[in-house]
Parts: sequence; C-alpha cells; structure tokens
Amino acid sequence: MTKKSASPEDGPAPITLHTCPINPDQANKLHALLQEQGWKFETRPYTRYFAQKDKLTLALYEKGPKCVIQGRGTEEFVKFTLEPEILGEARLGYDEIHHPDWFEPHIGVDESGKGDFFGPLVIAGCYTNAEAVRGLVQAGVTDSKKIGSDSKIRELADIIRHTEEVASSVVCIGPEKYNAIYKKFGNLNKLLAWGHARVIENVLELQPDCPRALSDQFANPVLIKRALLERGQGIVLDARTKAESDPAVAAASILAREAFIDWMDKTSRQYAIKIPRGASALVKTVATEIASQKGTSELTKLVKTHFKTAYEVAPETFPESKPKPKDYFRR
Repeated sequence: MTKKSASPEDGPAPITLHTCPINPDQANKLHALLQEQGWKFETRPYTRYFAQKDKLTLALYEKGPKCVIQGRGTEEFVKFTLEPEILGEARLGYDEIHHPDWFEPHIGVDESGKGDFFGPLVIAGCYTNAEAVRGLVQAGVTDSKKIGSDSKIRELADIIRHTEEVASSVVCIGPEKYNAIYKKFGNLNKLLAWGHARVIENVLELQPDCPRALSDQFANPVLIKRALLERGQGIVLDARTKAESDPAVAAASILAREAFIDWMDKTSRQYAIKIPRGASALVKTVATEIASQKGTSELTKLVKTHFKTAYEVAPETFPESKPKPKDYFRR
C-alpha cells in the first residue's frame, strides 16, 4: 500500500506512507543496512524492529512479516534503498507495468458484514478505468480490512464517491431482509451471488459498456452468472483470492464497510446500547440483554439468525442450524 499526502498545486504530492511484504532474509538484510546507516532502534509491540532516522520511520511487523515506512523521505527511501538493495525489484510507481489489469475498465465487487452476527450484509460495486485507478491509488485506497479507524473509512469513501470516472452502487441488506432471503436460498453462497449480481446490474446501468467484473473467490462465478438479469448476461465474471489488492475491489470494500459501520452506529443510538461487531463473547452478551429487554423476536431485526449464536441466545425461537455436507458449497 502506498499513500500520498494532499497534492500541492505545483505537482503530485510526495509519498508519505508505503507498505510492502518482506521475507525473513530480506528483513535481516534490511536490519543490517539500517544499522549501517545510523538509524535509531526502539522496542515496539508487534514488531520485529522499529527504527527512525530524521523524519522517517520504519516498522518491521511480525505478522506477514511486512515493512511499513512512513514520513518525509518515504518515496526516496523506497526507490533508492529498499527496492534496489533489499527487494531486488522496482515496484513503486510501476503499477501500470506490474498490474495492467487494474487499469482496464472493470467493476470491483466486495462485501462487509458477512461474518458479523449483528448488522446487515452490505455488498458494493465500483466501476473504475485507468484515470480513476490512478486517483484512487494516489489517495491511498486499499482493502478496508487494512484500515483500522472508522473515520479513515469514511474519509476514503468520500474520496471514492468524488473521484471522476468512478461509478458505484451499494446494496445494504438489513437483518430482517437478510434472514428472509437466507431462508429462501438456504445457504450463504447463493445469497452472496444474488447480492453481487444485483450490484453488478446497478453499476451496469451507469456504465453499460463495462466488459468485466471482479470479486473475491467466495464461490463459483457460475452462481453470480445465473443470478444476473438481461443487462449483465454479457459481462465477463472473474473471481480470485485476495481480489482486494485490485483498486476497484478495494474501493468497493471501503464503500461496503462504510455502509456497515453507519448502520451499526445508527442502530446503537436507536437501542441506546453499543452493538458490537464480529462474533465474540461480548456479541452474545449484548444479544442476550436485548432479548431479555425487548423479547427474542426483536433480534430478527438486528442479527443473522442462522448463526449458531442465535440458537445459543434463544433456542426456543431460533432452531440450531444443521451442519452442511463438506461438498455443499461446491454446488
């Protein structure tokens, strides 16, 4: 991931944040190079090492591992030190060479809330072309799962909506509707395929000549194809793992996440209780409290009732979901 600061009028903004994966051998070589160059090291949580020199910081995180460079001089360090001396290849500024498919006209699709007991399932689609992707990359648009703050999600979502050449659609399926649709389809993959197809159709109304759509490989694209209406029958559907690296999919993931957190915040205010995300023990505690105060039927407005947690909270209202055969989701 690469981030640029606000663009000055006289030229493109300098890069102030860069993230890249790094293997253990490269990490050791980088550590030796930083020592040689006089960087000052500090102990930081979750890092193999953290170093600083002048206005520049470098953190080598244990998870990944990944390297994060931040501050004034990031671009120069990456181009003239990290890439040639450690990584052995030039990537920064060469996205159009390394990822030409990013810059071709296509729709990226992603969802938010799939694994959360409370809240909606939100599916978003984002059409981009070369001009749009250049703007999104410069703004620092990346997979929403890499963004830790809600304020940053909202900031980037606003940038996406105001980026020229971008066309988008967001479908927010609230819990009540989600539960009814899930009951009709009988499994999550078919529901997701239906939602992805609706979003693709919506974006195609804005960009009818778009040739391709890309999503994460949650299921066989045949399911989406079957759910598409007449407008979408001619589009090429691609699905692959880690599709969020594609800026169009990353933008869709941010728009979907924004709608999800907005729903959660609004509903928390409505019920005067902080509704937690995910599927933790706290989630079960809050669900039990709501059921106790307002009745178990109220949960159908707030949660995905096919989750095991629903049965654990109110077994008399929500039957336990039967386990599916191992090959069920291959159908």
